[in-house]
Amino acid sequence: MVNLELYRVFYTVAKCGSLTKAAEELYISQPAVSQSIKQLENQLGVSLFNRTHRGMELSPRGGKLIYSKVEQALRLLGDVENQIEQINASASGTIRVAASETIFEYFLADKIVEYHAKYPAVKIELISDINARTAEGLKTNKCDVAFVNLPMDSDPEIHIYGNCMRLTDVFITGEKNRELTEGTIPLTRLRDYPIVLLQKNTVARQLMDNFLDNVGITLTPAIEISSWDLMKRLVIRGMGVGVIPREYARHRLADKSLYEIKTDPLLPARSVGIALPKNVQIPYSLRVFLELFDLDL
Repeated sequence: MVNLELYRVFYTVAKCGSLTKAAEELYISQPAVSQSIKQLENQLGVSLFNRTHRGMELSPRGGKLIYSKVEQALRLLGDVENQIEQINASASGTIRVAASETIFEYFLADKIVEYHAKYPAVKIELISDINARTAEGLKTNKCDVAFVNLPMDSDPEIHIYGNCMRLTDVFITGEKNRELTEGTIPLTRLRDYPIVLLQKNTVARQLMDNFLDNVGITLTPAIEISSWDLMKRLVIRGMGVGVIPREYARHRLADKSLYEIKTDPLLPARSVGIALPKNVQIPYSLRVFLELFDLDL
């Protein structure tokens, strides 16, 4: 089969009537144009042009016979390319977004509303799950993008873009234990109070346990719970001291139903990242969604 580019060169030479002008239009050298014409003539077994003092003229029994068909074929291919470009440059179809309920509530909700206002034709599927299953969904094509708590174990099938939302873990308490909010207190003082922590299968709890191990302090939880909302309710009602990202307790801290405890040492900051499957083409509808998070792909 003849290389399609040879036909493009043939069509351009025929249209321009000159090797020099065709070379300028194709952004290649004149010898390259001449060589392409010779190669096409050899493959077809016919002379395509008559070289005259006026330039390149289509030969009656070669170039003139195929010119209209080549023109038609190239136009059809151009239409196909334009159609593909329009598909790639239009937001339609479905995007499947996976995250924890907390990330949806505190980080993604406003972005999803903003995206839907711009691209109402796109259907958005929200898949709520814990970190590990969210990441696994990327590899099994159950979701297109995942928002995950970092750090996360590296995976050769997943690319992670970090720090799209900063999380600052802090100790919190209610009115009952306001004395803990007076200045900065040593972390060891919290041993005397009931501690409310997330369950051990969460990233936040694992990071908390690692931090306590590193500083050589033990805080034994009085209760382990499964959600930040339950933690806030329990601490407001006097259960004791909880640990939560400041970003997830901002409203309660503002209305003084919860109070932040400043400790020495401070808890380390962490972040939410965006996870995408590797070696998978990203459709336009998902690309413009990710642009809302300043993610340049």
